[in-house]
Amino acid sequence: MANIPIWPGSSSFQPGDTPFGFYDYNPDFQKDADKVARFCALRLGYPIENVELQDINFYAAFEEAVTVYSNELYAYLQRENYLSLEGASYSYGDTQVSFNQAVITPNLQPVIELSQQYGTWAGVGGNVDYHSGSVVLTSSVQDYNLDDWAASVGLTGSDVEIMRVFYTPRPASTEVFNGGLGGTMGLGAVAAGAFGGGGFGANSFLMVPLSYDLQLIQGIEMYRDVLFANYTFQLINNKLRIFPVPEPGDDGAQLWFEYMLKSEEVCASVDVDPKKIGNISQMPYRNIDYDTINSVGRSWIFEYTLALVKEILGYVRGKYTQVPIPGAEVTLNQADLLASATSDKNLLIDRLRAYLDDTSRQKLLERRQAESTAMQSELDRVPMTIFIG
Repeated sequence: MANIPIWPGSSSFQPGDTPFGFYDYNPDFQKDADKVARFCALRLGYPIENVELQDINFYAAFEEAVTVYSNELYAYLQRENYLSLEGASYSYGDTQVSFNQAVITPNLQPVIELSQQYGTWAGVGGNVDYHSGSVVLTSSVQDYNLDDWAASVGLTGSDVEIMRVFYTPRPASTEVFNGGLGGTMGLGAVAAGAFGGGGFGANSFLMVPLSYDLQLIQGIEMYRDVLFANYTFQLINNKLRIFPVPEPGDDGAQLWFEYMLKSEEVCASVDVDPKKIGNISQMPYRNIDYDTINSVGRSWIFEYTLALVKEILGYVRGKYTQVPIPGAEVTLNQADLLASATSDKNLLIDRLRAYLDDTSRQKLLERRQAESTAMQSELDRVPMTIFIG
């Protein structure tokens, strides 16, 4: 076995002693590095047993433990806050922002942006423009191919989505105020005289209950449905069929419609700004500042460092299963160290994730609700004072 120096019982940390140097210049990390090295060595049996490691092995394990804690913490925060942060800027000019110490309040912006898509298709808003088009009616022609219209204006029929066709009769309410339909009495001067309100001018109206207006409008609509051809249409695969069939008097009239371009909808839903968060890997969380970790977090880091040191020592001792000594052989405990290290690491990760999950926004709200229910139940048992005035 080569005569390689091992940990002598003390060490003095200097910046550059860790593989990556993430925390080397943090004063708290510098103070704890040698303390953690001594803690791990004592837990592994030093000075009764030698620990076949050097100080840089302890420092590497300590740095890795801090990084694992940081990764677990920020991975949890990413899951918790991604819906509120997607699309947010993570840099302003040449300045890179950091969310390490940010307090992020949930917001409805992503939900609103999602609802805009529904508004586009429902015709009540959205973020895609509607365009207008028209076809010229021809008597006795009931079917119109809107793909042909699209080609005539330089569009592709597959890119056109018809959203609204303006093919309806005049609203029944216009008949109420314009003298009626087919002899139906309006509410102008004629109606005023009929109800005993003579003396009104031509532009005067008699105020009647709204229920009367509604019944009159319903009567006009029923009159049209029974005696007239219904104004309606069918739109299937950009093939427009209108009812009733256009008559000679309709020749040359324009039938207007509104349409949306699918390509514009796709473009409206894609933001290619490279300075905005587009996936979870762009969330601006940096390596944690070691001095901001409280005692609970540091305790976890010390334990995880010990598990990593066990693993390193196990690999070192695994090179020689047995070491000959005068008159006997010493069997090294590689298997025990590796098994213990693996078990400890898994348990510590599971414990940290369970703790973070218990402090999630959802779990805290559920706990507060349970506390409120329990408090109300307790208050219900308090006798209510009867006041006699």
